[in-house]
Amino acid sequence: MAMDISMLAVLFPLLLLLLGLAFIVLIDPYIRREYRRTMLVIAALCLTLIAQNYWDYALAVGQPQPMLRTIVSIYGYAVRPVILILFLYIVQPRGKRWYWWVLAGLNTAVYLTALFSPVSFWIDQWNYYHSGPLGYACLVTSIILLASLLAQSLRRLRSAGRRDGWIPILVIVSIVASIRLDYSIKEDQQPISFLTIAIIVGSVFYYVWLHIQFVREHERDLMAAQRIRIMMTQIQPHFLFNALNTIRALYAKDSPLAERTLEDFSAYLRQNLESLSQTDLIPVSKELEHTRLYAEIEKQRFPNIQVEYRIEDADFEVPALTIQPLVENAIRHGVRSRENGLVTVSTAREAGGHRVTVTDNGVGFDPKQQPSTEELHIGIRNVKERVEQMCGGELVLTSEIGKGTSIALLFPDGSQRGSKEAGK
Repeated sequence: MAMDISMLAVLFPLLLLLLGLAFIVLIDPYIRREYRRTMLVIAALCLTLIAQNYWDYALAVGQPQPMLRTIVSIYGYAVRPVILILFLYIVQPRGKRWYWWVLAGLNTAVYLTALFSPVSFWIDQWNYYHSGPLGYACLVTSIILLASLLAQSLRRLRSAGRRDGWIPILVIVSIVASIRLDYSIKEDQQPISFLTIAIIVGSVFYYVWLHIQFVREHERDLMAAQRIRIMMTQIQPHFLFNALNTIRALYAKDSPLAERTLEDFSAYLRQNLESLSQTDLIPVSKELEHTRLYAEIEKQRFPNIQVEYRIEDADFEVPALTIQPLVENAIRHGVRSRENGLVTVSTAREAGGHRVTVTDNGVGFDPKQQPSTEELHIGIRNVKERVEQMCGGELVLTSEIGKGTSIALLFPDGSQRGSKEAGK
């Protein structure tokens, strides 16, 4: 009874782990079809590997049945390389699959000879296992596959540069360690081999690794959708029409000014389009230039407004389309109706980071009144999300009715490195 309880203590958590893995893979909305199929096949093969281990153990300590134990052993030798190949499918979806399967096929063929020849192994009439000249075929095959798996994992780690890239490597290390442990004990001393345990746990870690990648891809899709949404809010039809009408009117009274405004308008549109595919941070000077282009165009329509720049710090980077939307909000919702409207853009170095402030002397608003300022809030919210997601920054808004609005963007030191890692 003590032996039965010890076996149950080993088998139950492994079975629970595999069944839980299969269930989670089935309901996971992120995992792609080919990876879902691969993970389910791995879980199924691991379940059969548990059965093979237990059966082989029972036959090793029970009454001698050489032929049955030979068949069970052949299956164990054949299925382990197949699971390693499926791990390769996860790390390298478009690899040299034919080469892997030929290797696994040769390995299986070697052990099938045990049915009629002792060239790989044999079980004698007293139930003792003996290794033949080709008895290490599974070990050699596994080493080759593990070497390929390690090479592909290291290649992905170097190309991606993310910490989760170490997960496949740690799985390989645990498998190698388990093989060493299995060779240090006798086959009839435990019902489940260390290698089987390592493969099962490794399967779970591979799923975790896949899920991390899928979530990251989903976040990139959300950021792309957000960039498109920002583009739609930035290039509004009324602004295009008003800008073109302003340029047309300028040609009638000041052709050089009209030409200069047209150049500004063209550069403004080009930079907006470039920002659609921008995933990394950009120099603050570039964002300020984009802001200046927009402000110059608006100043032709509203001579009563002025935009001042107090740039004390320009040695940092920001997400594209963060300062310009704030200036646009300040003009459209703040100072446009003022007789002497003033928008001030300032940058400053402070402890631990950089600060960009956009201040206006406009009409102001109550930040808590969402319904009456919905359009303004959408623009600010877009900027806030990008600053937080891309560089871990912060947006601080203060406003008072009748006195104006001030919005500060806080960018911590090291935000450039963080943005590039997030974009990978």
